[in-house]
Amino acid sequence: MALTFVLDPPLTPRLREQIVDLWVDVTNAGGAVGFVAPVTADEVRPVAAAAFAALSNHPAATHNRTEGEDTGPDRLLIGMDDDRLAALLLIIDNRFELKAHWRVLKRVMVLPGSQGRGYGAALLREAAEVGRALGLAGLQVTLRDGHGLEGFYAKAGYRVTGRIPGALRVAPGDDRDEVFMWLDLR
Repeated sequence: MALTFVLDPPLTPRLREQIVDLWVDVTNAGGAVGFVAPVTADEVRPVAAAAFAALSNHPAATHNRTEGEDTGPDRLLIGMDDDRLAALLLIIDNRFELKAHWRVLKRVMVLPGSQGRGYGAALLREAAEVGRALGLAGLQVTLRDGHGLEGFYAKAGYRVTGRIPGALRVAPGDDRDEVFMWLDLR
């Protein structure tokens, strides 16, 4: 089944809890989305609340946005499989005028158990379309090395632009590189 994508959906209490649940499930399945497994909803909720606050500042969150208006800062793109949240990512504004022409993708998540259905690739294609519609020059994503994600993003057109060795300490004695990848939208 194909995903239905929604940009800047209303952040209802139900959607907020679905996002927290997805975040917990992805982390506990080994995903690198800001936490190290095991994690609980109580640990994720405050981080999610901060992300929701940045989203609630967007005019689309209150549905007062005019066509083509991009006043940011952050955007939420979700993929629904019927009524179930199956994928999401955040499109983060750099909050710096010299970087206003590109955005960062964060918290790229696909429901565990649905890998292999093309949801992740579809989510990245949709994010690129959103970026182009916003007139952006590019999208950046950072990832935690050791998860084999460089190849996945490369298939979507991203290229490695740099890495910081040992920048992410996931456990004592387990330092991972932070890898930067870029998708040129021009």
